[in-house]
Amino acid sequence: MVETGHHHQHPPAPAAADETVVLAFQHYIVMLGTTVLIANTLVTPMGGDAEDKARVIQTILFMSGINTLLQTLIGTRLPTVMGVSFAYVLPVLSIIRDYNDGQFQTEKQRFRHTMRTVQGSLIISSFVNIIIGYGQAWGNLIRIFSPIIVVPVVTLTGLGLFVRGFPLLANCVEIGLPMLILLILSQQYLRHLLQNIQMILERYALLVCLALIWAFAAILTVSGAYNNVSVATKLSCRTDRSFLMSAAPWISIPYPFQWGTPIFRASHVFGMFGAAIVASAESTGVFFAASRLAGATAPPAHVVSRSVGLQGVGVLLEGIFGSITGNTASVENVGLLGLTRIGSRRVVQVSTGFMIFFAIFGKFGAFFASIPLPIFAGVYCVLLGIVAAVGISFIQFTDNNSMRNMYVVGVSLFLSLSIAQYFISNTTRAGYGPVRTAGGWFNDILNTIFASAPFVAIIVATVLDNTLEARHAINDRGIAWWKPFQHRNGDGRNEEFYSFPLRVGEYLPTRFH
Repeated sequence: MVETGHHHQHPPAPAAADETVVLAFQHYIVMLGTTVLIANTLVTPMGGDAEDKARVIQTILFMSGINTLLQTLIGTRLPTVMGVSFAYVLPVLSIIRDYNDGQFQTEKQRFRHTMRTVQGSLIISSFVNIIIGYGQAWGNLIRIFSPIIVVPVVTLTGLGLFVRGFPLLANCVEIGLPMLILLILSQQYLRHLLQNIQMILERYALLVCLALIWAFAAILTVSGAYNNVSVATKLSCRTDRSFLMSAAPWISIPYPFQWGTPIFRASHVFGMFGAAIVASAESTGVFFAASRLAGATAPPAHVVSRSVGLQGVGVLLEGIFGSITGNTASVENVGLLGLTRIGSRRVVQVSTGFMIFFAIFGKFGAFFASIPLPIFAGVYCVLLGIVAAVGISFIQFTDNNSMRNMYVVGVSLFLSLSIAQYFISNTTRAGYGPVRTAGGWFNDILNTIFASAPFVAIIVATVLDNTLEARHAINDRGIAWWKPFQHRNGDGRNEEFYSFPLRVGEYLPTRFH
């Protein structure tokens, strides 16, 4: 993947028809780790059991399939998977705290009441994304971006998730580290030695390595290697500790208001507004990364804006169906585009079939969901690193020798990562962050916003880049290259990548194109 004379990246080779299904299944597997991780994080504190966790995972998968299909059809049209967003964790923990005072007779009642409150909060907060997206407020922000701003935003979209890498891997290093090493060796080194299967290793090494390490973890479990270890180690290492296989139903279709009538409480609704904005910022960074890895032009401002609006529609649907959080563009799956060098919209659309199928047929989905999380962490160490590198690559469209540009990029990167880490490190397990005023919803908004490195990067980089000698450094900032892509008719390739299918655009207002 090299740059042409017009600073445009050659698109990756398309996948053959007989490879599409396997590549699509690979996308499903990659997004599954984050799905299980967020269910593990929230369901138990809510009072849910293994059966509740299985239903939550099924609902997340079902809605991810629907939202991904919508986003690839009438959103950005980029090959991005829409998965769960960790930005919603703090507001959900706040809801959990309010219902953790013994007012319910059983834990099952507390779980369902909490889920109904989460539903109500998601439904109302979804209008934040819908309004700033379809109202073009987010597009107006994107129009003042430059490559200098995109560098820290996209880079921190990957680096900001470092806790999902080695810290999670280290919970069971004997299976996580072999996964990481084997993936790098087979996908990057072995394929050069075995020329006959080079393409197979390049595209499918992740699945092969995951199957081998998963089998190794199963052998360790059966042989009794984890019989006399701590509970935490058993949960991380054993392949039989999720209890999802026994708890998941054979067939179950998620349906609207499956947990009951949504509960609307102003304090919880307002607290989730910050998460809605952060999820939009994180998706924006992922969309720019996906455009590079898929060989597309940088997404125009109106395309990013409409995708954020559609993301809000997705959150509304998740609130109606009873998901545990809102959605955002999956960073890991975009990293997979770079790992396999297949940036195909069709592959991602086919992957939605796996998400929906395994959401309905619970036993089959639970089988793959029982993969230990440290194995996924080994994969994320590579995939998130690729996304971070893609962010750095945007600097080639600017003057790399400009001290002014170095200042903006360097300060934005350091401050954003530093501020986010401060807020994360000083947040308790119960969800209390550094901001602790009398207003709980106000605390949730600020703690959520500043715990997101990409969102802080948008704030810091946008202010610095547009106030420090901005007019005198137009060429140094790469504006001449950038500006045509940010307008509907600025570059002929925009229509090729981002136009609606089947002439849908003819029936929509111009502002939504």
